[in-house]
Amino acid sequence: MAFSGRFFRHVFSRHFFRRFGEGKGGNVATIFALTLPVVVGGAGLGVETSYWYYSSLKLQAIADAAAYAGALEKIAGSNTDAIAAAATSSAASNGLGAGTIVVNTPPASGPNTAKKAVEVILNQNLDRMFTSIFTQTKVPERARAVALITDASKACDIALSLTASQALLFSGNTTAKKIGCVDMANSSASDAIKIQGSAAVQTDCLITVGGVVLNNPPTMVCKAPITQALPAADPFASLPAPAATNPCQNDNKSALKPGTYCSGMNLSGNVTLDPGVYVVQGNLKINANANISGSGVTIFMSGSSTVSINGNATVTLSAPTSGTYSGVLFYGDRTGTAAQSTFNGTASSLLTGAIYFPRQQVNYLGNFSGKNGCTQVVADTIQWSGNSTINQDCSSLGMKDIPAAQSVAVVE
Repeated sequence: MAFSGRFFRHVFSRHFFRRFGEGKGGNVATIFALTLPVVVGGAGLGVETSYWYYSSLKLQAIADAAAYAGALEKIAGSNTDAIAAAATSSAASNGLGAGTIVVNTPPASGPNTAKKAVEVILNQNLDRMFTSIFTQTKVPERARAVALITDASKACDIALSLTASQALLFSGNTTAKKIGCVDMANSSASDAIKIQGSAAVQTDCLITVGGVVLNNPPTMVCKAPITQALPAADPFASLPAPAATNPCQNDNKSALKPGTYCSGMNLSGNVTLDPGVYVVQGNLKINANANISGSGVTIFMSGSSTVSINGNATVTLSAPTSGTYSGVLFYGDRTGTAAQSTFNGTASSLLTGAIYFPRQQVNYLGNFSGKNGCTQVVADTIQWSGNSTINQDCSSLGMKDIPAAQSVAVVE
């Protein structure tokens, strides 16, 4: 105990403090010099950790936006290269810089590989700042996003024009009854869909990229028309155009064979079309009182050729139920220029299948309904002035659903 007392008295004596004070400047400098790299490195690590976290959030936002842009391009019916270009452009404009991008549609992994979706994978390497005193290796970052396209409804008809006024028009005394499907217009015009006169329209919904003018309100399942929607993709965009064949066929017969009709078709009297693909180079006219029939038929209108059906003719035609042109009855050439085709029929006429004219206006007049109401119309613009009942459930007749009002959501 005596030793302990002497020791503590020595430690806390003025002599001890004086000696410590004489050397404290050098000690502090030495300690500071030794610990400075650790202090700087630790502070730098904290700063850079925050920077890395911010960069990862930014990279993920870039990936989300790129996947969304790619999905919008996919909705527009573009091919894989155009989808990848849209996603890449979005990533670049949002600051990807020297990073790399991979675009997959459909996704290469995850729960959406079998769905309509676009996957974007971004990679970038970050330079170090403060922590470079420990290592020179770059900091890798990766972000992945998947944008899923969902078909919210099925369409009876789609007007493909992006700008036309009255792209989808119901007029006159028409009675258009659409069951289990919607009417869609891709036009951004304020009157993209218009109902005028005494037209009576029943549909699940009217959907448009632009606006509607309803002089005569429709009967709908939805509470109100949907405006400012995303455009619908051309459902037949990938359908190949049939090639012309030799020799030229003669339309002056009562029984016609598939092939190429080099001077168009002018049909009168009783005419039967055998199953197959008809390539018509020139206009197709069905005259008054003609009785035209055929099943398993696809009629391709080459160039800007048009269809004209007289109102007193009886036309009973149906599309193939299988094969490349399954469900497609009339097919207008994508390379044609603006024109109009008119389908005018009697109460006994039946056009079963899709009427597809991406570069033409289709005028749908008279009393027309396909078998079981299975008719679809996809054209640049459409005018309904006839009485028709259209049903969407037509898969048994080889027709596929045509989607409208698609939505895009980033799901991964």
